[in-house]
Amino acid sequence: MRANYKNWVPNGMLRALTAGTMILGAGTAALMCTKMNPNLKKAVAGAAGAGTLLCGAMTAWSFYAHGKFSYDGERQLSKEIVEGTAKYITLPADGIGLDVGCGSGALTIACAMRNPQGRMIGIDRWGMEYASFSQQLCEDNSDAEGVQNTEFRQGDACRLDFPDAYFDAVTSNYVYHNITGVSKQELLRETLRVLKKGGTFAIHDIMSKARYGDMQQFIRELYDEGYEEVKLIDTANGMFMSKGEAKILGLSGSSLLIGKK
Repeated sequence: MRANYKNWVPNGMLRALTAGTMILGAGTAALMCTKMNPNLKKAVAGAAGAGTLLCGAMTAWSFYAHGKFSYDGERQLSKEIVEGTAKYITLPADGIGLDVGCGSGALTIACAMRNPQGRMIGIDRWGMEYASFSQQLCEDNSDAEGVQNTEFRQGDACRLDFPDAYFDAVTSNYVYHNITGVSKQELLRETLRVLKKGGTFAIHDIMSKARYGDMQQFIRELYDEGYEEVKLIDTANGMFMSKGEAKILGLSGSSLLIGKK
């Protein structure tokens, strides 16, 4: 059995957008052949044509992004990001790490493989947004990779069901920007709450100022609270992707918050 980490652009989205473009295109063509008031025909056909172009553009972007993110493709951007983030997670002997928003289990498993002396717990809500992701998929992927030191549970990033200072390491990848109704810095605080003193963290997300606020001030606050090391690394400037790729894929502002508590 081979691990299947899925794709951040679901196949269902590709099928829906392709079908939508075809239907709108056929509808536009049909309108052009319909007998009606010329002015009305021009307006209706124009609107349908604009919809076809928009849907077509979205379809083209989705196929482009799907190819970039595919674990089986040439670029394998998702794999590069996951493995690049996992490199910053270190567990002591018998230590426990947490992956918040584990999705298909890729980052949890990558961290577990790098830290066979410890174990990793991955949590996710596995909502309808990514219906093909599930706890069972994570467990199947872990088995396929021959990894024994993982565990997967249902969980909420906003209210982690763990006591303070429980984990030796915490990590997350492209999760918090999808969560609405709560400050992103509060989400970071909740994740760091469960980290032990001396534990490591690596949290990757689109940390633009519009989403996350003043991250340099946030870093200063962590240092004031006694954190040993805190660093924000731009990952959209050649580390994981080029600026051009990041812009096209909607990942501008991608950054990796790493350090030691």
